[in-house]
Amino acid sequence: MIKHILLASSLVFASATLAIAHDEEALRQAPPGEPYVQVSDVLPLPEFIPGLGTLFVNPENLPAGPFLSYDHDGTLSATIYMTPLEDLQAGTAYDGLGIGSHEVSSVDIYYNAGHPGVEKPHAHVVLFHDADAKGRLAQ
Repeated sequence: MIKHILLASSLVFASATLAIAHDEEALRQAPPGEPYVQVSDVLPLPEFIPGLGTLFVNPENLPAGPFLSYDHDGTLSATIYMTPLEDLQAGTAYDGLGIGSHEVSSVDIYYNAGHPGVEKPHAHVVLFHDADAKGRLAQ
């Protein structure tokens, strides 16, 4: 009986691991597909924002995100979170946020006074997914 439980547990774990790998693979190239929408299609923002790239987000996960950031070639370059300072000061925790890729080469955190979509002052937390990502998103 214990062998059957261990086998079943192993199969569930393996399936979950494959699903995660499959989802991450599906996000590597723009567009990422549903439920993500291109931010510039629903807000008055440019298609490519220097420093942030072409952004996609699941509207149900606003304001924090994750926002998936793609370079000019459509390659996933960063995952960005936009957390309102007012919410953080009030004790809001943003737990279990998704990530575009598990590979992270560096992280930037900086203040933003607000913009369409996240109007309140907030922090941008940017996870870059490879060493060249920041440079590709800058242009």
